[in-house]
Amino acid sequence: MSYLVIGGTGTVGRDVVAGLLQKNETVRVLTRSEEHADKLPNGAIPVLGDLEDPTTYDQIVQGIDKLFLLNAVSMTELHQGLAAVHEARRTGADRVVYLSVQDPETIPNAPHFAAKIAVENALKESGLTYTILRPNNFYQNDYWFEEAITQQGVYPQPIGDVGLSRVDTRDVAQAAVNALTQPGHENKTYTLAGPDILTGENCAEVYADVLDRPVSYGGNDLDAWAAEMQSMLPEWMVYDFRLMYGAFQENGLTATRSQKKETRRILGQEPRSFRAFAKEVVASWQKRVATS
Repeated sequence: MSYLVIGGTGTVGRDVVAGLLQKNETVRVLTRSEEHADKLPNGAIPVLGDLEDPTTYDQIVQGIDKLFLLNAVSMTELHQGLAAVHEARRTGADRVVYLSVQDPETIPNAPHFAAKIAVENALKESGLTYTILRPNNFYQNDYWFEEAITQQGVYPQPIGDVGLSRVDTRDVAQAAVNALTQPGHENKTYTLAGPDILTGENCAEVYADVLDRPVSYGGNDLDAWAAEMQSMLPEWMVYDFRLMYGAFQENGLTATRSQKKETRRILGQEPRSFRAFAKEVVASWQKRVATS
């Protein structure tokens, strides 16, 4: 059985690749450059190509049986997702596992949510056997906030005061591996949510407790957030994420009881808690500082 992982060099994708390799599967990973290919784990087979370049499609999908599809947030996310679905259908792939986002229809004005709605619909209409995974906001997004949390004592992600059912990317990756390798997940959609409802204040409180020093929430001022992000992110991404965070602040993004059951069903276990993640990541930050 040959697996193709699209998005295999990112946080989720790397763990999907590792999980499949642990099962002694043949794993091909799409990469745009030789540099990224050299960083793949032992046993992974690099496939040079680009979903923005149709001349590479034949070599990308050649000989694949199952596809894990993760399209990074970009201005061409929709194009890339639709192309991957079409090519999987054209070449007769046995199954596609697509990484979407929880309840994308609730924020249809955010471009990366809208792209996922369209790719989900295309996949359902394709005739392919599929599994759609819909994760909440990732705990691992907090990697970007190490300096703000540890040095400035601020949790800056403006997720608001209603709450999100944030999730660990390792659980997302495990769900993907299970969907690819286990029977019983055909043509199903699973929400992937953590066990807790987390506001911005909650996240700050957990970090303060783990660090044993004050950490405050940066607040809900999206004008200030956007001004800060303009030096770090492209304008189109600031615009997109601002729409998402505005919806989070207004309505939250929490999992229902039945959606939490979906998470446990595809995982086969309880998902990791945010506090457990925070303890791990703070320990890793402190270890790095101590050895630098």
